[in-house]
Amino acid sequence: MPDTEKDKFFGLSRPFGLLAGAVFGFLGGIIFLSVVLLFLSKAGKDKASPDLAEFLLEPVAFSDLPGWGEDDIAAALGPFLLSCEQWRGRPENDFLNQLPGSYDFAGKAGDWRGVCARAAAVLPEEARPFFERAFIPYRVSYENKEQGERRITRKYEGLFTAYYEPVYPASHEKTEKFSAAIYGRPDDLIDVDLGRFKKDLAGKSVSGRLQGQKLVPYADHKSISVDGLAAPVLGWMDPNDLLFLQIQGSGRLRFPDGEKRIGYAGKNGHPYRAVGRELVVREIMALEDVSMQSIRQWLEAAPEDAAAELRHANKSYVFFRWLEDLPDPALGPVGASGLQLTPQRSLAVDRKFYAMGLPIFVALEDDGGALARLMIAQDTGGAIKGAVRGDFYLGSGDEAGEAAGRFRRQGQMFVLLPKNISANVADQGLR
Repeated sequence: MPDTEKDKFFGLSRPFGLLAGAVFGFLGGIIFLSVVLLFLSKAGKDKASPDLAEFLLEPVAFSDLPGWGEDDIAAALGPFLLSCEQWRGRPENDFLNQLPGSYDFAGKAGDWRGVCARAAAVLPEEARPFFERAFIPYRVSYENKEQGERRITRKYEGLFTAYYEPVYPASHEKTEKFSAAIYGRPDDLIDVDLGRFKKDLAGKSVSGRLQGQKLVPYADHKSISVDGLAAPVLGWMDPNDLLFLQIQGSGRLRFPDGEKRIGYAGKNGHPYRAVGRELVVREIMALEDVSMQSIRQWLEAAPEDAAAELRHANKSYVFFRWLEDLPDPALGPVGASGLQLTPQRSLAVDRKFYAMGLPIFVALEDDGGALARLMIAQDTGGAIKGAVRGDFYLGSGDEAGEAAGRFRRQGQMFVLLPKNISANVADQGLR
């Protein structure tokens, strides 16, 4: 995934008493016992408390969606039904968006029972009229504070990129070529969702390890690569290939004895720094020339110490796990939704704004030509931030990788909501 890494929300792996001590030490005592007790309770999801002006939803007609009539709407039915099946297994009063402090205009699992039941009976040729009858499209806009001015305007366009599932050669043993270890998740890595402790930290998290009763930062990319780590080693790769596998967050490894799928299992908590941007800052490459392909070409041509220095400029480090027994080998890896991704139809979004599973229509128009597509929100990523920001999952292999590496477009987003929950938008002041 360009400029990002997959963000999965794992359960805490240490007893709460130990974790509480770590968190109290880490946050300098600003978290009070009452908040901790709230965290322990099984009360409903916290309501969002962001500045509502930053995010608005404007109801429009389907005829207002650029390119709606040209898209193959039936292609979105499959991934939407996968999300419906997942919601069916959740309690009716569960908010669709489980991220503390997030917007919950998408309502609860029970609110989607009816529309999902109808979707299951829809034939491909009926897909477009089904969505038009059952949903209301909302144009997304956000607050735009113009730099250097006090003027605030609304903006409807945002950035869209793409990612894919790469295929890389790998080895079970360390060799001169395959010298970089692929680490599984370390046992001492702890993730803390700060939004559970303080509402204004919603969507933010820290990762680290315990040192006594305090949570301290985990080792950075360079330390892990140079000094090693007490963690499972899943295999060995070319260091440059491993960098791109970490950026994408998942992939396929081709060992001498067969191919295996691998996916995200956590990260060290250090901020992600795009190596492409680092090349620009160092005046090695112009911004308009930066792509996945140009970055790889530079890394492969550079002396190893220079290539290593650039890789280590990104202090973030991703850990992996094997993706075994996936339900459908034809689909992609598992996204943040817990579902396999559908090529060309699964979209990574900012979970602060969107629940996993929402239908989102994307309309892009720039020098790359028009592209209009009904997508399903089924993934997220560290650099996917904002109300109008998306990342297209394009599929597996070199062809998808070539397209993803050059995909950088501007466009609009329209979120589709069932008519029976349309009141939620007005109730929350989002229109």
